[in-house]
Amino acid sequence: MTRVIRLLVVDDDPLVRAGLRLMLSAADDIEVVAEAADGADVQSLVDQYRPDLVLMDIRMPEMDGLAATAALRQRPEPPEVLILTTFTTDSYVLQALRAGAAGYVLKHTPPAQIVAAVHNVMAGEPVLSSAAVRQLIDTVTEPAAGPGPFRREEREKAEAALDRLGTREREVALAVAEGRTNAEIAAACYMSLPTVKAHVSHILTKLGLNNRVQIALLVYRAGRV
Repeated sequence: MTRVIRLLVVDDDPLVRAGLRLMLSAADDIEVVAEAADGADVQSLVDQYRPDLVLMDIRMPEMDGLAATAALRQRPEPPEVLILTTFTTDSYVLQALRAGAAGYVLKHTPPAQIVAAVHNVMAGEPVLSSAAVRQLIDTVTEPAAGPGPFRREEREKAEAALDRLGTREREVALAVAEGRTNAEIAAACYMSLPTVKAHVSHILTKLGLNNRVQIALLVYRAGRV
């Protein structure tokens, strides 16, 4: 039996929420269990409905989606967060991923791709729109190349974190940063799929990261890709 993905939709526009509910509920394995108009309501709704994933807007009246994501990801066994917004500024993309969001998708994305993004996030794969990827690469590669002491410090911290990993863990981390799926990593590194998943889990635990996207950010900041 297919596992149903329980979804919480957070957006201050009621028409957007209604459209997302209609679109996502058409998928056989997705159930929109609740809606919120502001990030301030997310914690209580997660307590009440226990969603697997929160589809989160950024700009909202009282608490924005970035703050709500950061607070949510501090919980024990938190739901995944997929940012769905109209904004692609570099600061938003980077803040969202650092806060623990597993993906960043634009609202003009075709419906089928938004449904696919939900499935991919729940499968443990990072999801980024092409515009978000461009912003992310520009933002993350600049600090590694810049001459200032802050930029050097960022790179040194990232390098030190990667040095805490074992040889095979670093190999997996680099492959994650290259955007490879677990299956692709298994084939390229001659590992079983369970071994790759175990390495990814160990990396997250050792480095105190939330998801694969943050692994990639760390690798980019260290200048390894």
